[in-house]
Amino acid sequence: MKYLLTFFLLFLFVLPMEAQAELKMTTEDSSTFYFIRHAEKDRSDKTNKNPHLIQTGHLRAAKWSYVLEHVKFDVVYSTDYNRTKETAGPTAEKNGLEITIYDPKAIDGYAFKKANQGKTVLVVGHSNTTPMFVNAVIGKDKYEQIDDSNNANLYIVTISGSGEVSDVLLVID
Repeated sequence: MKYLLTFFLLFLFVLPMEAQAELKMTTEDSSTFYFIRHAEKDRSDKTNKNPHLIQTGHLRAAKWSYVLEHVKFDVVYSTDYNRTKETAGPTAEKNGLEITIYDPKAIDGYAFKKANQGKTVLVVGHSNTTPMFVNAVIGKDKYEQIDDSNNANLYIVTISGSGEVSDVLLVID
């Protein structure tokens, strides 16, 4: 009886600790990626390939930092264009981070996921590169190019420690 009681107590205390350890490991290994397109850019000069944001764009960039204010980012990525860096800036600053530049022509979803495993990441891109990047990370062609007038999409992709992927598209206007 004494052994049975000892076994029962051991079972009662060890099993929950193992479950907590498993949950902690899975949570720590989880990655969450937030993808947005740059805010409204200056369209006054059609020959300018690297325009800045207009005032509405700066307001949207600030709004993104408030929409995402409860998210603690580990890294903020942007393409090397004025409009994307200006969009990423307020959120990066709020998190005390420098912006990391990525090349939208060299997206490797697998390598990106591996390099950012266990992190919370913001990625700022373009109407054509953002959905393409999301698709590369989730491993399927789910999202199409964003309409040029749409600067309000927020894609959230979570990858659990076990590799399970969930994604959602929100429109924040």
